[in-house]
Amino acid sequence: MTLAEAAAQADQLAESGSAQELAALRSEWDDELESAARSQDFRERALAFRAVGMFRWRAKEELLRRGLEDESPAARGSALLSLELLSRDHPSTVNGVRPLLHRMVSGDGNATVQRLATMVLKNGSPQRDTIVLLQGISADDEADPQLRQAASRVEQALRRRAAEKR
Repeated sequence: MTLAEAAAQADQLAESGSAQELAALRSEWDDELESAARSQDFRERALAFRAVGMFRWRAKEELLRRGLEDESPAARGSALLSLELLSRDHPSTVNGVRPLLHRMVSGDGNATVQRLATMVLKNGSPQRDTIVLLQGISADDEADPQLRQAASRVEQALRRRAAEKR
């Protein structure tokens, strides 16, 4: 079985709530995932970062942080996908890397990575600095149109969530 196949199996186990089997699969693939994350090949790193989310591996959040700073847009994107998945029920996952996400959204240089980072921010706490950043991007006529739309949607969602908390 490959890491990709193990990640797919882990995703199925997580969806079905099979916690013991998922834990066993994690321990079986721990070393290989760490090794893939350090690979010289960006495709292997991207797979490793994506696998963290599919394994629902909260203990590997620091590994995802490294993925967010990877030189490869594919690896950064994979780390963002995993971060988005892990943060759906835990805003602290986003809150812990918020400054890095802000940098990615405002100037990563890769439009896809910027959009993914924007989508991850929707799972964090509705903090004012994030809302203001997204508002600025959505109003920027020179920004990528898809990024502007994503920023606008996430900004509105965060504003609604902030209003609900009051």
